[in-house]
Amino acid sequence: MGRGVKVAVIGGVCAVMVGGAGYGAYNVVSALDGTPGASASEPRSGPPSADEVAETTEKFFAAWEKGDASAAAGYTNNASIAGTLLTAYAEDAHIGGVEITPGTASGTAVPFTVKAKVSYEGATEPLSYKSTLTVVRGETSGRALVDWEPSVVHPDLKDGDTLVTAESATPQIQAVGRDGAVLSREKYPSLGPILDQLREKYGDKAGGTPGVELAVRHTTTQAPDTPLLTLTEGKPGKLHTTLSASVQAAAEKAVKRYGESSVVAVKPSTGEVLAVANDREDGFNAAFQGKVAPGSTMKIITAAMLIDNGVTSMNGPAPCPDTATWQSQTFHNLTTMKPNESATLANTFMRSCNTGFIKLVDEKPLDDSSLTREAQERFGLGQDNWQTGIVSFDGSVPSSGGPDRAANAIGQGQVQMNPLNMASVTATAVTGAFRQPYLVPFDLDDREPATAQGLPQGTVAQLKQMMRLTATQGTAVNVMSGLRGDVGAKTGSAEVDGHAVSDSWFTGFRDDVAAAAMVQGGGHGGDAAGPIVADVLRVGG
Repeated sequence: MGRGVKVAVIGGVCAVMVGGAGYGAYNVVSALDGTPGASASEPRSGPPSADEVAETTEKFFAAWEKGDASAAAGYTNNASIAGTLLTAYAEDAHIGGVEITPGTASGTAVPFTVKAKVSYEGATEPLSYKSTLTVVRGETSGRALVDWEPSVVHPDLKDGDTLVTAESATPQIQAVGRDGAVLSREKYPSLGPILDQLREKYGDKAGGTPGVELAVRHTTTQAPDTPLLTLTEGKPGKLHTTLSASVQAAAEKAVKRYGESSVVAVKPSTGEVLAVANDREDGFNAAFQGKVAPGSTMKIITAAMLIDNGVTSMNGPAPCPDTATWQSQTFHNLTTMKPNESATLANTFMRSCNTGFIKLVDEKPLDDSSLTREAQERFGLGQDNWQTGIVSFDGSVPSSGGPDRAANAIGQGQVQMNPLNMASVTATAVTGAFRQPYLVPFDLDDREPATAQGLPQGTVAQLKQMMRLTATQGTAVNVMSGLRGDVGAKTGSAEVDGHAVSDSWFTGFRDDVAAAAMVQGGGHGGDAAGPIVADVLRVGG
């Protein structure tokens, strides 16, 4: 292999070559250097044949195994970027002795297994993993080529990532839960990215010493390195967290029910985060960092605004007509919902009637900023000051005029939330006190928790009772049935532009546990997010 290449840059400026530009870039090179397959004849078209797929992958794998990065890259549709990463595979990651075993092709997709060794300063460890490549036809050359993606080299690599073997930037941590149980990524896979963040931020404070490891370095994002293999053990520092091993296990299992799902559980009396789990293709911690419309779960805050401002009360009027028009925009309910012109707020809340809330948002003394003030001053949202211990988003409820003022009230419009925010909203609603959620003790790094005024006890009593009614008689009854103790809930679904199926939302409480879940593309709140929350509350309550 060539020497001197020290960084495997996959994304950045070079990334513009991926796709059609990549095909063109390769063809220029092949025409100049006589790479096998270059021809002046009419290029072939159509999908590569089975023989072409087999021949291309065989040659690509053979060159990769020999450590000939240039030759291997020549069998891809983005030779420049592929060559850089394949060179760094040996130079920066110190991976050698590569043996690749292809699996059975499925059309143009070929699964394969890599076995190799990572060697660094006298330490050697075996490395084994599986990945997949796809063979495509070059757009101008007509050659069968490996469609280049960073994941071809390792499944955990994305654009902008590198592989590096070196002394770790921060010492490892041994994260432990509130009951002393060790919280490892092996046992709780969903915690992996969160443990990486905790390690980066608190590794030096936890008392450990660094070791040597193979890791994915994310050069174009703020994410910490993702460890893949330990060559030399350092001394992990012990980091105490608020997580409950039993609740976390339930959350991990629950999100596996549905793809693109996230859930958070908190302890209302303290603000401690008991569990956080995600099941997403992109690995994003949407539970803490998501920014999407929360649908009708937002009606908890809207109901509090109506009560706090004297517009109505739990047993006061909140008529539920078929439609409601606000500044030229017409809002509807679910087609199965029967109108009720004599409905109370409790009835409108537990049936999740959109029009009942829309018709009340123009009542005096409400204005364009009333919902924003309620969210910020009572529920601690939207001020960008939560200090959870890792990166998190604390919600956004902007002041809005026009149709968005009404849309915000039912969790659409410009409102943005995530499960952490909505679990906190439920915790505040049932206790009256805003206690900022957190994962590690505040005194570990002298963080200052966010504060808010909280809710009057009269409002709390009404919100809690309306959530109880929703769980026992309303839209959440099927999901919450069978849960013992003091229980309450609110369902929600959020329509997303360009998506045929709405996002599913659900938040609820059981005794001193509050939880919220979101399933993108999951439909109604009780369909997907509801069962996730119920599973978590069943263990945590």
